[in-house]
Amino acid sequence: MQVFCDFDGTISIEDATDMVLSRFAGSEWEDIEQLWKQGLIGSGECMRRQIALIQASRAELDRLLDTVSIDPGFEGFLSYCRGGEMPVTIVSDGVDYFIRRILARHGIDGLPIVANVLTCSFAQDRESYSLFPPFSAAGCLSGSGVCKCRVVDSVELQVYIGDGRSDFCVSDKVDLVFAKAKLAEYCDENGIPYVAFEDFSDLLPKMEAVLPSVVRRPRVLPHSKTA
Repeated sequence: MQVFCDFDGTISIEDATDMVLSRFAGSEWEDIEQLWKQGLIGSGECMRRQIALIQASRAELDRLLDTVSIDPGFEGFLSYCRGGEMPVTIVSDGVDYFIRRILARHGIDGLPIVANVLTCSFAQDRESYSLFPPFSAAGCLSGSGVCKCRVVDSVELQVYIGDGRSDFCVSDKVDLVFAKAKLAEYCDENGIPYVAFEDFSDLLPKMEAVLPSVVRRPRVLPHSKTA
């Protein structure tokens, strides 16, 4: 059994990417966000266009990222999973550098992270940023930079934890879903079984209770449901 977990809004209290864009990208990033929400562009294109708007030095980015809080119950959850020999992988349609910086600030390292890769270059005496999506997949109906369906597909038994739109597609392709916020609403609307949670302190006893009964679900072909 393997645990896959979203990051922004699930492990982190704030959405780190939105915080960075709000501080350093001006208002244009919100116009791009609306195009995505309206289904006019995929989330991968949305993220690439937004990240290119950032005007900040690496030091300025780091100072902001160091203010991001994580769920105080997450470390206890990690200890439980490690004790039960259940590998935990972070799967995010966010930015790998942001995630690593935030986790390191809270003393957490060594977790596998599947996310968009941030690259930095210098032009006209300033830093500019771009995203490389090494985990995208042709045919992904969400147009994601990170195709979460592809990431979880090869694992025998899967637990997935999430909260938002980037988790919709994968939610009916795993064996056990823990959901809150928009993901819980989506599961309700689409008849997808899930366990509701508020935070990791709430999730942990629920996981302990339901794990013995988890069985492999009949598999749904990746990308067969729109987000």
